[in-house]
Amino acid sequence: MTRSFTTTPVPYDLLEHCVDLGIRAPSAGKSQGWHLLILTGSETSRYWNIAFPAERREGFAYPGLFAAPVIALVLADEQAYLDRYSESDKQHTGLGESPTAWVAPYWTIDASFSTMTFLLALHDVGIGALFFAHAEEKSLRHEFHIPPSVHILGTIALGYESGDTVQEGRSAKRPFRSASSVIHRGRW
Repeated sequence: MTRSFTTTPVPYDLLEHCVDLGIRAPSAGKSQGWHLLILTGSETSRYWNIAFPAERREGFAYPGLFAAPVIALVLADEQAYLDRYSESDKQHTGLGESPTAWVAPYWTIDASFSTMTFLLALHDVGIGALFFAHAEEKSLRHEFHIPPSVHILGTIALGYESGDTVQEGRSAKRPFRSASSVIHRGRW
């Protein structure tokens, strides 16, 4: 994850290419309830002023984060799944009736698949990115006219890495689990 960016704009066609790859991630019934609210230019300042106001930035470990030329809010559209599973070929499942009919929130799962694919695509074309939890949801929804029917899953700051030396995140030194600690063969 990148925590310090240059202000160099990201070409829109490159961004669109990476989003197009994200769209190809698995999606239950091809419901495709993943959305990105893309903010550029002065919109990024509006985002930061709400999510991380200037008075809270003093002493922040990653000041280069605020230079990211693109902010993408990751959104999951629950209603897209209810609508899709109300269609004739899926209606027999009963999943179009209510979110509680689902054993898991596939709108979140699928949006997460798409987001990860998007992040990997950005990396492959030389664009740095940082996914992080959003803050001040009510104010963000109001400022950017985000409908209540979609879930904000998080935020991605993205752009070209600045090359500045930046301290690692707090969890960077934690070791990765081994494959054998993840794999359960035949039973838990």
